[in-house]
Amino acid sequence: MTNTVAELWAGEKVRAAGFADVPDFLTQLGQKPYRVGQLYRAATKELVDDLSRVTVLPAALRGDLAARGLRFSAVEPVVLQRSNDRQTTKGLFRLADGLEVEAVLMEHHNDRTTVCISSQAGCAYKCAFCSTGQAGFTRHLRATEIFDQARFFAIELAGKRKKITNIVYMGMGEPFSNFDAVMDSVKLLNDPNGFGLGHRHITISTVGLVPQIDKFAEEGHQVNLAISLHAPTDEIRSAIMPVNLRYPIADLMAACARYVAKTNRKIFFEYVMLAGVNDGAEEARALVKLMRGRLYHVNLIPYNATPDAALRGSDEMRIKAFHDILEGAGVPCTVRVPMGRDIAAACGQLRAQTQPRAASHAETVPVA
Repeated sequence: MTNTVAELWAGEKVRAAGFADVPDFLTQLGQKPYRVGQLYRAATKELVDDLSRVTVLPAALRGDLAARGLRFSAVEPVVLQRSNDRQTTKGLFRLADGLEVEAVLMEHHNDRTTVCISSQAGCAYKCAFCSTGQAGFTRHLRATEIFDQARFFAIELAGKRKKITNIVYMGMGEPFSNFDAVMDSVKLLNDPNGFGLGHRHITISTVGLVPQIDKFAEEGHQVNLAISLHAPTDEIRSAIMPVNLRYPIADLMAACARYVAKTNRKIFFEYVMLAGVNDGAEEARALVKLMRGRLYHVNLIPYNATPDAALRGSDEMRIKAFHDILEGAGVPCTVRVPMGRDIAAACGQLRAQTQPRAASHAETVPVA
C-alpha cells in the first residue's frame, strides 16, 4: 500500500531510479493516472500538507484517498527547537516505525537557507566526536523519508516567503552507506516536475567510503562532494574515526584524486577542530601536504561538544592560527560560522535528549 504522495509519484514516474513498485490504487478507484501528477505537484511545488487543500481533486476522491491512508509526508515532526537568534531551527522527526531522526534549518543573513538532512536512523561508524555514532545504528532511511525532511522545512520557509537554497546530507548517518536511497532522494529533490532544486545546491558528505566515492564519480551529475577528514595522519584519524582502519588516508586521498580527474569538480574537506587532538601547528602542516589538489577546499568547523563525549573544541585563537598556516601555504580554507549551539544543533544531540524540555536560552516547541 502506498503511504505517501512522493512514494506514489516515484512508483509511477521513476521506477528506474530504484523505488519499489507501488500499487496503482488510483486505477482501483477508477481514476486516471494524471491524478498522480496533480497530487505530486500539490505536495512538492505548492507545498500542500493536507489532502483537503488539494482542491483540484474531486472531494469524493480526496475522501477515498484519505480513507486509504494516503499521507503527504513519511516523517512526523515531534519537537522543534529554535535558537535564540531565530536563525536555526532543529527538528526531531518520528518515522512510521517509531524511530526518530533529526534535520536542521539554517537561515543565513544573506537570504541563503540551508537544510541539513539525515540519511539513516543512527550511524554505524562511531566517530568519537559525533553523538549519532555514539548512539549506534538502527536502519537506513527510505528515499522519501530523506526527501520529506527537506519538504517539511520548505513548508516552514514558504510561510516566510522564502525557499530552500541549499541542502546538505550532513545529518544523522553515513549517506554513502545508504547510497541507493540517498541518490533516489536526490532525484526527488532535483526533479523539475516537483521540488526542482539544482544539483549544485546539494552537497553529500561521507566519512570516506572509497568504493562509494568512485561510484559517486560515475553518477555524472553536479552534486557536491564533502569528505569528513578531521585529521591529517592515520594515527590521529584512526583514533577518532574507526573507518580509517578500513580506508586509510592514502586510499581516501587516492579516491579523491580519481574523483577530481573524472568530474573536474571541487571537493570540500570537513575538519572539526578538537582541542589537543588535531589542532596544532604540526597537524596544520601535515594537512597542507594532503591538500595539494587544485580543487580541494578545507572547511574548519568549531566543535559542538556533545554531553557524552570526552572531546572538547579548540578555542578561537587556536582555530585562527591553524587557518593562517593553511592559508599561508595557499590552501583554500574557511572557518564555518557556528549556528544553533544553544539548541544542541550537532548531529544526534536532540534525539539523545529524548523530548527535551524548554530552556531559558532557546525555544522548544512540541508539535501536536
